[in-house]
Amino acid sequence: MENDPSRRRQSISLTPVAKGLENTGADFLESLEEGQLPGNDLSPTEIRSNWSEAAPKPFSRWRNLQPALRARSFCREHMQLFRWISIGLLCTAFAAFLLVACLLDFQRALALFVLTCVVLTFLGHRLLKWLLGPKLRRFLKPQGHPRLLLWFKRGLALAAFLGLVLWLSLDTSRRPEQLVSFAGICVFIALLFACSKHHCAVSWRAVPWGLGLQFVLGLLIIRTEPGFIAFQWLGEQIRIFLSYTEAGSSFVFGEALVKNVFAFQVLPIIVFFSCVISVLYHVGLMQWVILKIAWLMQVTMDTTATETLSVAGNIFVSQTEAPLLIRPYLGDMTLSEVHVVMTGGYATIAGSLLGAYISFGIDATSLIAASVMAAPCALALSKLVYPEVEESKFRREEGMKLTYGDARNLIEAASTGATISVKVVANIAANLIAFLAVLDFINAALSWLGDMVDVQGLSFQLICSYILRPVAFLMGVAWEDCPVVAELLGIKLFLNEFVAYQELSKYKQRRLAGVEEWVGDRKQWISVRAEVLTTFALCGFANFSSIGIMLGGLTSMVPQRKSDFSQIVFRALFTGACVSLVNACMAGILYVPRGAEVDCMSLLNMTLSSSSFEIYQCCREAFQSINPEFSPEALDNCCRFYNHTICA
Repeated sequence: MENDPSRRRQSISLTPVAKGLENTGADFLESLEEGQLPGNDLSPTEIRSNWSEAAPKPFSRWRNLQPALRARSFCREHMQLFRWISIGLLCTAFAAFLLVACLLDFQRALALFVLTCVVLTFLGHRLLKWLLGPKLRRFLKPQGHPRLLLWFKRGLALAAFLGLVLWLSLDTSRRPEQLVSFAGICVFIALLFACSKHHCAVSWRAVPWGLGLQFVLGLLIIRTEPGFIAFQWLGEQIRIFLSYTEAGSSFVFGEALVKNVFAFQVLPIIVFFSCVISVLYHVGLMQWVILKIAWLMQVTMDTTATETLSVAGNIFVSQTEAPLLIRPYLGDMTLSEVHVVMTGGYATIAGSLLGAYISFGIDATSLIAASVMAAPCALALSKLVYPEVEESKFRREEGMKLTYGDARNLIEAASTGATISVKVVANIAANLIAFLAVLDFINAALSWLGDMVDVQGLSFQLICSYILRPVAFLMGVAWEDCPVVAELLGIKLFLNEFVAYQELSKYKQRRLAGVEEWVGDRKQWISVRAEVLTTFALCGFANFSSIGIMLGGLTSMVPQRKSDFSQIVFRALFTGACVSLVNACMAGILYVPRGAEVDCMSLLNMTLSSSSFEIYQCCREAFQSINPEFSPEALDNCCRFYNHTICA
């Protein structure tokens, strides 16, 4: 009975009765997509017989579906054409919109114009690579005798060294403190080389190229006017973007708490930024940027794909999130590559925390520059401390795939990013409570011990200010600012960078408010140069509390390599701390004072309601002036805010 044709015919003829004509048509279309017809287990003769019996009218319901089938087939055949037409229309509409916006107000449309130029540049590079890639690779392939090529490379290296010496001699003639920063780089590199695991295996291609990339990036961002303006604009846009957090946090916590309480003012920014980063990962934009940065470092420094991708990812994400990019390959990576992964995590900060530090008032341009410049430096110094002596399996990135996350749509990606950040926020809050309490207890204990031997004011910060003062001086900080900078370095190393940046923001706020520089023997603020160098030096997770975070994150991904991770984690921590210091030294070489000169005569003759850094500078100049250049009204204005013998 199972093979009875009449039963099959009955089952086919009952379908439209049970499901209706529209469902039958849909089932028929689905069967056509699968390459079969209803009743495909019948012979052609039986099929024709069944169709003739089931369709007594010449124009049946199946024939009514033929125009839809033809339309669907036409759309499938010309799908690519329709896609290009749609893209062309959208691009035309966007170009018209951009043109109108630029004609109406170019300054207002500058951000959109710059983003469009960046996208077009990368699209053009991709097109040229696709059209001319093989020809360019053949053209750029080294030709000639290997010994001649070796001497050519040595000649280029010598020319680069002589050019650096010439540039330093000319550039530091007006600012000798830059030479101190250059000497600091030499000292830190010599120290790292002395601590190298395999001195004879150091890749002297990776180290100079990494420091060279760091120098070029710093030169572009810090020294050149277009680069400085571009990154200053980018920092301002990030600050404005992060200000939108206030809408959500004010609704949840209320405006009073958001404006007055630190936890409700800063920590919600991490939630918002984490949500945005998760969305960018879902659409693939973050992976695309990471791949471009990794490609630049890999072709110049000759590093492997996995370690380069991890370091590039650390520019945007934290020390535990960046290894997720290469999670499938961690089990087969060499110890040198794992050391690079750890060093990159310790030498940079997470993008979500970048927003929190900007909200403190820390200079956004310096933070962004420090994050970008730390990547090639971390790769170079890691290869100096732990050179490669094994055979890596990941010399090329062609076989590697970056994950896009588990989210299935944008809404889920945004929700996942916000949910994950809750753990980060809770971790930060718990650490702040614990570390600040421990710091206060340590200071109380040290003060108690110091009082026993008549040493007044003994504290953890005071000890750090003496021990780390030479390190701060090697960065290029003025000697009078070194005790404060050394304190902040000690807080960053023994507690965490979050507390250190919070303390740095207090010094900056006092400077901007025009507070007197010295109160007794205690310095109340540091110079702008010292602030910038300290911002670079604190930009990293290299502190003892991060050891457990790093080991816990990597061990959860590859449990069988726990002993390998434990073996090199302290070496990576030391290297990561030195990366931040070298980064600060590089900023010290390139830093130049910016800002227009203040007309002190005009400023002090105005009616002043509050003090500021500019007023403090002008008043100090007026107090120290021998000639009666300043009017009595100007001196009276200064005496309203500052005490000086001339005011008596």
